[in-house]
Amino acid sequence: MVNAVILMNVKRDSIRSVAETLADLPGVSEVYSVGGRYDLVAIIRVGDNDALATLVTEQIRSIEAIVNTETLIAFRAFSRHDLETMFSIGLT
Repeated sequence: MVNAVILMNVKRDSIRSVAETLADLPGVSEVYSVGGRYDLVAIIRVGDNDALATLVTEQIRSIEAIVNTETLIAFRAFSRHDLETMFSIGLT
């Protein structure tokens, strides 16, 4: 599993429609509208690097209202949610 975070700048009038379009793409698990330097943050979970490359360079890149992106590939995931789930089913 490859996890990535994509930070995006989007044309102002298109933030909602771009977020909805992104959320419908396979491999995009969540999309957040955020304040600050970026407009949207997409959380990506795909099977391998080829799937990530296809998602970013073919599908996301084709959305015209996206002005700029920065893709961060995760090396490891650290999640309190995952740890709590393990302990609740008795794994130690």
